[in-house]
Amino acid sequence: MLVFKKNDLEASFAPYACFSKKSRGRAHEEEEAVGRSVYQRDRDRILHSGAFRKLKYKTQVFVYHEGDYYRTRLTHSLEVAQIARSLSRALGLNEDLAEALALAHDFGHTPFGHAGEDALDKLMRPYGGFDHNDQTLRIITHLEQRYAEFDGLNLTWETIEGICKHNGPVPENSSQTIQEIDSLMGLELSLFGSLESQIAALADDVAYNAHDLDDGLRAGLFSFQDLSDVTIIKPIITMLSDRYPGISKGRMIHELSRRTVNLLVTDLLTETHSRLLRIKPSSSQDVRAANIPMVCFSGPLQEQIEELKSFLFQSMYRHYKVNRMASKAQRIIKGLFELFMSEPNCLPIEWQNNHQTNNNLMQARRVSDYIAGMTDRYALLEYDRLFDYKAKV
Repeated sequence: MLVFKKNDLEASFAPYACFSKKSRGRAHEEEEAVGRSVYQRDRDRILHSGAFRKLKYKTQVFVYHEGDYYRTRLTHSLEVAQIARSLSRALGLNEDLAEALALAHDFGHTPFGHAGEDALDKLMRPYGGFDHNDQTLRIITHLEQRYAEFDGLNLTWETIEGICKHNGPVPENSSQTIQEIDSLMGLELSLFGSLESQIAALADDVAYNAHDLDDGLRAGLFSFQDLSDVTIIKPIITMLSDRYPGISKGRMIHELSRRTVNLLVTDLLTETHSRLLRIKPSSSQDVRAANIPMVCFSGPLQEQIEELKSFLFQSMYRHYKVNRMASKAQRIIKGLFELFMSEPNCLPIEWQNNHQTNNNLMQARRVSDYIAGMTDRYALLEYDRLFDYKAKV
C-alpha cells in the first residue's frame, strides 16, 4: 500500500496565516486531493487552466509581436508569484495560497492590456461596464468550463476572497458578479483580505514598477538620464555608476531592476512586520477585521513609489509609440464588439447560445466575455478574418 508522508509545513506558519485545514471550503463540495493541501490544489488548477495559458500572448505594455524579450501577462504573473512566495515565507504565511492568488490575478485582462480594457469598458458602459478584476472572478467561477460537475475552477473560499479583495475591502455598490459570488459564499466584503491576499496585491506593485523600468529602458522609451531626477531611482543609479564604471547598458538595466525590487521588498517587509507587532493579530480573522491593511510600504517610500508611477505613466505608458499601438488596439476592440453586437451570427457557434432572445444585456456580456478571452494575436487574426475580404475565414 502506498503511504503518503504527511505534509507538516504549516506547523511552522505564524498564527495569523491561512491554514489549509481551516479553509472554509469550496462552493461545490469535493473529496480533497491526496498529498496536496487545498491551496496547492487551487494553485495547480490555476496553472492548468486555459486562462493561464492565454496570458502568454496578452500584453503587459508591449504587444507580443513588438519583441520576444518584453514581458507578457504570463511572465509578469510568474514574477509576481515569485515575489509573493518570498514575502510569504519571510512572514511565516501560506506560500501556496499567496502563489495561487498571484498566478490568477491577471486572468481577466483583455488583449492589448489597459488600452483594450479601456475600449471594452467604454463599449460596455450601457451594460454595466467592464473591469478586469471582475472578469477574473467570472473566469474562475463560470467561464472556465473544464470539469464535469461544475463551471469554473471551484477554488477555495480563501482564494476567491483574495481575488475579490485584490484592491482591499469591496464597496457596497459592487458588481453583479461579486454580489452573486458573495451571496453564495459570504465573502465578508467589508473586511480586508487575508495577509496572503494583501501580499499578492503588493507583490504585483513591486513587480510591475521594477520590471516596467527594465522593459522601458531596453525599448529606448526613456534613458538613465531621464531617471536621474526620480527620487527612488537616483541613488541606485549613482551607486551603480560609482561602483561599476564602464558597466554595459544591459547589465546596468538588470542591476537597476533587481535592486529596485530588493528596495521595495525590504521596505515592505519592515513596515509589515512593524504593523504585525503593533496590532498583534492572533488569527487570519483578526487580520481581516483590522481597521487598516497589514501589508504596506512605509509612508516615505510610498510617496517615492507614486513619483515613480507618475514618471512611468508619462514616459512609458503615454509614450507616442505605445499610444500608437493603443490606438490600433482600441479600434480593433471597437470593431469586433460592434460587429458581434449587430451580427451575433458571426460569433463562433459555441458563443451564440440564446442570442435569439433579444436580450441586449446578455448578448453584450457574451460578446465581452468572448473578446476579453482573446489573446493579442487571436484578436488581430479575428479582426482580419472579419474585415479583410482576402483573409481566410
